[in-house]
Amino acid sequence: MWDKLETIQGRVEEITRLLGDPAVASQPRERQRLGRELSELRPLAEAYARLRKIEQELEENRELAQSEKDPEMRTLAREEVARLAAEKERLEEEIRILLLPKDPNDEKNILIEIRAGAGGEEAALFASELFRSYSMYAAMKGWKVEMLSHSETGLGGTKEVIAMIEGKGAYSRLKYESGVHRVQRVPATEAGGRIHTSTVTVAVIPEAEEVDVQIGPEDLRIDVFRSSGPGGQSVNTTDSAVRITHVPTGLVVSCQDEKSQLKNKTKALKILRSRLYDLERERQRSERADMRRSMVGTGDRSERIRTYNFPQSRVTDHRIGLTVHQLSQVLNGAIDVFVDALIERAHALALNQAG
Repeated sequence: MWDKLETIQGRVEEITRLLGDPAVASQPRERQRLGRELSELRPLAEAYARLRKIEQELEENRELAQSEKDPEMRTLAREEVARLAAEKERLEEEIRILLLPKDPNDEKNILIEIRAGAGGEEAALFASELFRSYSMYAAMKGWKVEMLSHSETGLGGTKEVIAMIEGKGAYSRLKYESGVHRVQRVPATEAGGRIHTSTVTVAVIPEAEEVDVQIGPEDLRIDVFRSSGPGGQSVNTTDSAVRITHVPTGLVVSCQDEKSQLKNKTKALKILRSRLYDLERERQRSERADMRRSMVGTGDRSERIRTYNFPQSRVTDHRIGLTVHQLSQVLNGAIDVFVDALIERAHALALNQAG
């Protein structure tokens, strides 16, 4: 590990020199590539530099604790040794995590799909609340939320919502949200006060760029039709809604939220491209089934990952056994308590696998 860190530090110094070279400055693409590499390596190089400094201070204080004749100075040196040893251990753990292989999708935007499951209107109402929670979380992070498709029920619930969340690290923070979210509460329409259990499914997919998924014109069948709202009422009088079928896989995506056919087509293609990318990732994951089973949650949409219990104001993540009694805060976007714990658990498992 230490040899690798020395190599990384040398590379950081080399890139820094190259970025100051006028010949590189005149090549925007090369400068951009080097800038990306530097931003990836710099945290490791800085952590390693701090570690070496701490090791030096640790050695000096150990010598002082043994050689110093003044009892008070010896005591202070021993206290400093204890503090520095703890900091050294923490830094070594941080460096091991930074050295873990990176998920190439971590910095990508995401496509989030939320669908009402079992429970009828109650599930649809909770799907709306869950989307609001993720939207508020995105706002806290300074991310942008763009609605791509939204299908409502007559009572204001959500049958299905698909949105793009754009922001640095969106996938790294939200990728563990995929799965079945279960809600337990007394519906407003329940006269007897009985608790009902409903489910909502969430899928988090990294946004696919054109370079990630190649789609030929011959692979697509595009149909246009007239948009319609609840109850079949016409939303507009032009054929602005778009349905795209990916012929090789049979995937179908429809978009009718916009009044412009072109905008609906653009949104539908975004969804289709990301779903195709997700299909390929699922195929690759299934080939590494042993590794997938050891992960924090499989990302499988049939896996029950979290329960929201309204009578007890309780939220439980079943994968890590974490329960908080902060339901209203969670539904207002305060989900970092789960996100951080899931990431920490994933790092621990990866470190254990790495030996």
